[in-house]
Amino acid sequence: MAKVISQETFDDAVRENVIEFEMSVEEAKEETIKQFQAQGVNLANIIVDLKVNTSTGRPVILEKIEELKNIKEVTEGNKKEFLEIIQIISEECSKTLPHRVLAAKNGANDTLLGLLKKILEAEPRDQEILQMIVANLGIMSEKQPDIFTHDYLDAAQRLLDIGSDDSVIRECLRWLQKVCILHEMNRQMIVDEDTIKYLKTFLTSKSGIIIRELCSVFRNLVLDDDIRVEFGKAHEHARVIAESCLADLTKLLYDFKSERDVVSDLILTVATLTVRNEYCLLVEDAGGLKFTLGAMSEHADSLKLVREGLKLIKALAGNDTVKVKIIQQGAAPLITTLLSTHRANESLARHALAAIAMLTLRVKENSLAFFEAGAPEVIVDCMKIHEKSKFVQRSGSHSIRNMVSRNKDQCNAFISQGAEDILNLALKEHPSIAYDVKSALRDLGVAVQLNEEWTGKAEKTISN
Repeated sequence: MAKVISQETFDDAVRENVIEFEMSVEEAKEETIKQFQAQGVNLANIIVDLKVNTSTGRPVILEKIEELKNIKEVTEGNKKEFLEIIQIISEECSKTLPHRVLAAKNGANDTLLGLLKKILEAEPRDQEILQMIVANLGIMSEKQPDIFTHDYLDAAQRLLDIGSDDSVIRECLRWLQKVCILHEMNRQMIVDEDTIKYLKTFLTSKSGIIIRELCSVFRNLVLDDDIRVEFGKAHEHARVIAESCLADLTKLLYDFKSERDVVSDLILTVATLTVRNEYCLLVEDAGGLKFTLGAMSEHADSLKLVREGLKLIKALAGNDTVKVKIIQQGAAPLITTLLSTHRANESLARHALAAIAMLTLRVKENSLAFFEAGAPEVIVDCMKIHEKSKFVQRSGSHSIRNMVSRNKDQCNAFISQGAEDILNLALKEHPSIAYDVKSALRDLGVAVQLNEEWTGKAEKTISN
């Protein structure tokens, strides 16, 4: 069994080589690594590339954390020193996750929280100091959200409530984004502590940057990515946010119509929060559908905006009433044209095909609209181009099945484009989606081998 040592032991050995043997930092590290490896020590848990102070031989990040702890309060007299210390800590923590773990283990985040609370209680509040502290807390929370507790959330809520500068609010929103990733308990804590009411106030912001960061927080709150939790509350969180903010988010589309990136983020956020039947109607009533179709037509060259628009259309099509309105407003030729234009892009093709599948599901008239727009040729062509993409093949299969299931006269059009061949190829290349592909082949009326999932024999013969 390999031997292990602590980070402190490794750092002490490096310092000894620097101080006692007057080695350079690089030589000291190299010699230390050789010494421990010769002793059979496993250094997998050691940060061997810490920046070292050439005078003292100690890791710079640890020295700066100690200096930070000695600052009980930030004043005009020590502001410059504080900013220099926190800048170095920020640079070191930005390097790797082990650097951030080491900083948190040595109390950097708790020290910053203490200073943050003191500044929040003071008047006036130095916005530059606030920004640097919150930015550093965000950096240290990246990929280690466990350090976020109720005390940190209280400070974040206070920041959002007191009306700080946009730069501070931006860093606070980014901090909240990071602590939501891969941590269901943090997401639940943020929602349960009524943080949404503080976030909602920024929907009136005129800053596109603030709106984009806010949208990102909302989307991260409805993630379901924490494998440590058997059942998350993503849907419940989406409901809470949607009932409070969905209408306002939709109306913001018109306020930022000239800013592509803001519009893209808003559309994606609206799509993410539209998780219920009634929310589809709410978005449509607020003008979300009309705006999205117009934006997709006007900015047809923007892959990001078109992709997010397709996601929203698919989400809105979950409501049968809105599904009809989508086609009535000319979505079929628009989506077909966009898919044809960007057919080489796998991501956009996948979402466009998924939207077609959703819009044509159980609605004969919608299927006819796509057929008249020339969708069969484009759908099959996309499946041929992206034959290695399981997602494109599955969505394409769904589109074909839904279009022909209630319009059998469309079958020949798909078959003439080579749908049968590409579906059979998908059946071989992607066995995990065999059910979806066979459903399309079945409804096309071509040869397909269907497996009987279960057979059994009755214990008693039933006579007629």
